Amino acid sequence: MNSAIREQFPILKQEINGHPLVYLDSAATSQKPLAVIEALRHYYEYDNANVHRGVHTLGSRATDAYEGAREKVAKFIHAKSTKEIVFTRGTTTSLNMVASSYARSILSEGDEIVLTPMEHHSNLIPWQQAAKATGAVLKYVKLQEDGSVTLSEVEKVITDKTKIVAMAYVSNVMGVVNPVKEIAALAHRHGAIMVVDGAQSSPHMKVDMQDLDCDFYTLSGHKMCGPTGIGVLYGKQALLEEMEPVEFGGEMIDDVGLYESTWKELPWKFEGGTPIIAGAVGLGAAIDFLESIGMDAIEAHEHELASYAVSRLSEIDGLKLYGPRERKVGLVTFNLGDVHPHDVATVLDASGVAIRAGHHCCQPLMRWLEASATARASFYLYNTKEDVDRLISALIQTKEYFG
Repeated sequence: MNSAIREQFPILKQEINGHPLVYLDSAATSQKPLAVIEALRHYYEYDNANVHRGVHTLGSRATDAYEGAREKVAKFIHAKSTKEIVFTRGTTTSLNMVASSYARSILSEGDEIVLTPMEHHSNLIPWQQAAKATGAVLKYVKLQEDGSVTLSEVEKVITDKTKIVAMAYVSNVMGVVNPVKEIAALAHRHGAIMVVDGAQSSPHMKVDMQDLDCDFYTLSGHKMCGPTGIGVLYGKQALLEEMEPVEFGGEMIDDVGLYESTWKELPWKFEGGTPIIAGAVGLGAAIDFLESIGMDAIEAHEHELASYAVSRLSEIDGLKLYGPRERKVGLVTFNLGDVHPHDVATVLDASGVAIRAGHHCCQPLMRWLEASATARASFYLYNTKEDVDRLISALIQTKEYFG
């Protein structure tokens, strides 16, 4: 990555507490390039209208922009058809849709849902609720000492009673990359479907639905340079056809009677009400931006930064690093001795370095790590080794401050 890319993110040019901003919280939300900001501005200045209903010029432009964004998403993740791309508010909404509609319609008492302890609450609680509603059983894959998942441990848990395997592609705490392609194949051999939480993978690496052969995949636009409030549920067409909508109202109907109604075809039956038009336009611009740089280049850059960060963090006495030492994605999680991570984050903010502290919506994983909370620094295409050096300097000052 070069400085020209960083220049495209105006928010990074400011000072925080008298220091140039170092933003290391992209796993929570990424910053937005000018191309996305301009796409949103242009949409609202020239094309804003509701979609799929107006015959006037603005309505046609807005519809073309909205459906054009769907085509970009389908190409970005290599879906077979735009019918497999449902726009949602984000990964949380997407996972809840699968758990509420698909899961509850196929689960019975004694059926199994397989998860890992590393899941974000968004890929945990919906399955807890589905299990409670149907009598299904939750089962967990044992994690290795470094927090990774092995196929041999997955094989011990999946049985012919397993109906759903749900797993993050990349852990938002430890940066672990799970072998979801191989796990999907294993799930299919037992007649189960594979749900992949792609919130932390889609921004950082190429994803290919035909190669992974997962049945459902989710992503959030705001983590990949797009706006907040827009996400995607990918589902194989045959499965989406089986599912009932979870929201009912305008635009998702085919015909409405006094006592019965029928629904539009895919994907619109899942997009009731006025959809997230500007969000989709912004997500389309974000995909254009990421593809102009290249996902392979972004992945390589983050791998280099993460390896450098692990090496530099290891120089600090008393710092405990969580997860595998070898990192593929730009994310490091740690604790600095007995200093509470919230105090670490507060002191770093005084130096202009923005990191995340807390349980990261992964309380079961925190218990597995025997930590109430951790600090997390996450990198993206706009970060540099100089940003890592600023993090290290601020952590050394923090350690000296708390003595």
